Order: sequence, then structure tokens, then C-alpha cells
Amino acid sequence: MTPSFSLCVYCGSRLGAVPDFIELAQQVGRWIGAHKGQLVYGGGNNGLMGVVADATLEAGGRVVGIIPHALVDREFAKLDCTELHVVDNMHDRKRMMAERADAFLALPGGIGTLEELFEVWTWRQLGYHDKPVGILNAQGYYDPLLAFLAASVRHGYMNDWQMDLVRVGSEAGQLLGELAQAATTRTGAVDLSEI
Repeated sequence: MTPSFSLCVYCGSRLGAVPDFIELAQQVGRWIGAHKGQLVYGGGNNGLMGVVADATLEAGGRVVGIIPHALVDREFAKLDCTELHVVDNMHDRKRMMAERADAFLALPGGIGTLEELFEVWTWRQLGYHDKPVGILNAQGYYDPLLAFLAASVRHGYMNDWQMDLVRVGSEAGQLLGELAQAATTRTGAVDLSEI
């Protein structure tokens, strides 16, 4: 089966301290599977990463995990992915995740999640891709970050158009629908091999 869309999800390799975020990750995975989509993610079995992957598989979706050798044991590579790719390093992981995705979504997570989000956002601003990027701001998790970015705009280090490159939503179903729709209607060619 060819998936109707391929969504790269960035999220924590820990479950975190808010049980509602576990349910959020399950919602995202179930939505992907129910809409005949494909999850592309970091290949781990721990934390919210494992939760979203399990929920996607249980709902009938495809799961593509991409993990570097160095993290196979540390993040307990998810061996029951539809496809599991073990790569040499983090750069290869992120490049392959970006190539296999039609859109990107950040759930709650730590510095790894933020680093991946900012990288694909930067790549979009530079024209390396035209794929939609989203932030699922459940329970205001990303409010402090968004406030900081707004301050960066006010201070002249960013522009409003850069902020407009990212969709922010608090409802999983609505934001996922917007990202999937935008991914299937985009027109620009993408070549991430130069990154």
C-alpha cells in the first residue's frame, strides 16, 4: 500500500511528566494510521517516540524508523517498524527523515526535538524544501518558545514571514489535517541531497 502522505514527527525520547502528552502522541499515531498515512520518525522505542509509532502501527499506518548506530541500544531501536533504517550518524538520520517526509510536526520534546524542528524550519526558509512544518502546541507547551520567537521578530532578528512558515495549532486532528492537505497540494520540487 502506498501511503496517502508521509509525516515526520519529532518528539521526546522520554514520556515526560504530563500524562496528557502520552495521549496526545497516541492521538497523532492513530490519526496517521486512520488516514492511511506513514509516520517517519527517529526509530526509537522509548518515550513519546515509541508511543506515536505503536499507535500508528496499531491503526494500520506504516512506520519508517531511522536511527543511527550509536543510538540503537540507547533509544532501544523499534524493531517492528514497517521499515527500520540504521544509519551512520545523526546527519544521515535527519537527512533521510526529511527526504522520506511530505510534512513535519513537532510534539512535546527536549533539545533533540527543538534542534530537528529548527533545522527543517531553517531549511524551509532557505528554500531547500517547501514542505509544511507544524508545531502541536498542546496545553501551551510551546508558548514560552513562541513568545521568545515573537521577541526575536520585535528585535529585528527574524521577520513575520519566517514565523508564517510554521503552522501552530493546539488541536491534533485539525493541525494534522492542515499539514496533510498542504503536503498533498504543494508544487515546489524538493532536493535535500545538497544539505
